[in-house]
Amino acid sequence: MYWESFGFKEAPFALTPNPSFLFLSAPHQEAFAHLLFAIENRAGFIELSGEVGTGKTTIVRTLLNQLDPETHRTALIFNPILSPLGFMKEVNAEFGLPTEGNEIRDLHAALNAYLLEENRAGHTVVLVIDEAQNLSVEVLEHVRLISNLETESDKLIQIVLVGQPELNALLARDELRQLDQRITVRYHLKPMCFEDTCAYIRHRIRFAAEGREPLTFSPGAAKRIFKFSGGLPRLINGVCDRALLLAYTRDCKEVTPAMASLAIADLRKESPRRKRALQVRALSAALVLCVVIIAGFSVVSFHLLPGEKKETTGAKEGRETQPSKQAVQAAPPLTADAARQAIAAQPEQENLFAAVNAVLDAWRVQRVEPVPGQPANLRTLVRQRGLIAARFTANLDLLGRLDAPALLHIALPGGTERLVALVGVDKNDVEVVPQVSGRSKLSRAELAQVWTGGTTILWKDFHGIASRTKGAEKAAATKSLQGLLKQVGCYDGPVDGKLNEATKGALAEFQRREQLTADGKVGAQTLMLLYRRAGGYFPPGLARVQGADSKQTGRM
Repeated sequence: MYWESFGFKEAPFALTPNPSFLFLSAPHQEAFAHLLFAIENRAGFIELSGEVGTGKTTIVRTLLNQLDPETHRTALIFNPILSPLGFMKEVNAEFGLPTEGNEIRDLHAALNAYLLEENRAGHTVVLVIDEAQNLSVEVLEHVRLISNLETESDKLIQIVLVGQPELNALLARDELRQLDQRITVRYHLKPMCFEDTCAYIRHRIRFAAEGREPLTFSPGAAKRIFKFSGGLPRLINGVCDRALLLAYTRDCKEVTPAMASLAIADLRKESPRRKRALQVRALSAALVLCVVIIAGFSVVSFHLLPGEKKETTGAKEGRETQPSKQAVQAAPPLTADAARQAIAAQPEQENLFAAVNAVLDAWRVQRVEPVPGQPANLRTLVRQRGLIAARFTANLDLLGRLDAPALLHIALPGGTERLVALVGVDKNDVEVVPQVSGRSKLSRAELAQVWTGGTTILWKDFHGIASRTKGAEKAAATKSLQGLLKQVGCYDGPVDGKLNEATKGALAEFQRREQLTADGKVGAQTLMLLYRRAGGYFPPGLARVQGADSKQTGRM
């Protein structure tokens, strides 16, 4: 195949959904987090919608792969154009239940008995229905009846409806209002932005080439691909695959803007309906622009009428407001004493819950609530939500590389301390919870006055690599470790569960790449980054601090 000539182990831009290639843009991370949160909290009904080609199916298949088979029972229905009887048979078959007979009542009873048995065993049962916009009203009514299977305290089955935007219109029909009202978690998956599109293209190239980049897309080519695709992964794949073929025929290692344009033109020949849709959008945009220009011209003409005093008044008001804006800009920076006093003023337990819940919100897990008369501590709260607390000394550069919301320990006079949750960072500012002196954004210099590096990061060891240290469990953990190292392109040996020199060397290579101490040991920071770089795992990241509010920061 042409892609093999570049050294790819598999086609980097195949159109078939492949969870191995999963790239989590910001919308995909949020969609996955919504699904995982809803399932773990047994929300019952969940809806995931999105345009064609946004990556819904890939997210769903990755979700099913990530759910622990020891605690979850899952089924995926991807051909929902069925009769009610056919649908019930399909559901039962996916769960390994008998499907004989033509009585829906019997199939329903068998499913109910299975769900009760799994609930007693402590298992969560998940049914995912893809392309749900194609379901008939009759089948959706049976879906609702399945959702009625519950105990006094638990939903026996979690049902995820996945479909195109037409699914929302279908559920809005009057005869389906009972079902629509039961959907407790909804998420509409949006296309990727330009930055995520560029990162997506590089990710697929690096994954297919086992960590190398034998082919690059110029910035101009990426811009044209994004403009055409609108950030839809399926269209990006289609254009990039054709561009890859062009690069092969021309013996090039870089896709140029001209090559991207040729690939787009080739793809458009196969998509006349899309072309017409784009033309309609362009015409609509032009009409809107004309209306805006005419309206703007009318406003300008009105203000330029001879003798009109509004212009003078408006100009005067503009001149009067300018000094006050400058006064805000000149507000003095926060001093160390003022910051410490503000932090110390918050009661210790109130501070603890505020900071911890800010990080739990980033993980999209349920908040912790104080129990009157029972003081809590950090590690207890973290364990309640299935996370691990790793404490170490860090600086903002390291936390930026780890890209994880962090709890910063602020030492106070008298040997006490408070916590500040770091939830966002950029080159100048940080975002913190709770606020300090009424400000949620501080400069790096302001933070450095009160924080000396004590840090706790809440993280999740998805495969339990660090905790499984004996016998067969240790071998299984090492296999998981080797698999992750393969995914990041640092290990090409067998996945045999042996923690040998080759595996330790691969681990050290990864640590060097990530600017960590290259000791070949499996530590918290190493695993945090390994899960993040491997893809398919979904820890939250640090938000990029937007332009700081002048009223909060005293700067523009």
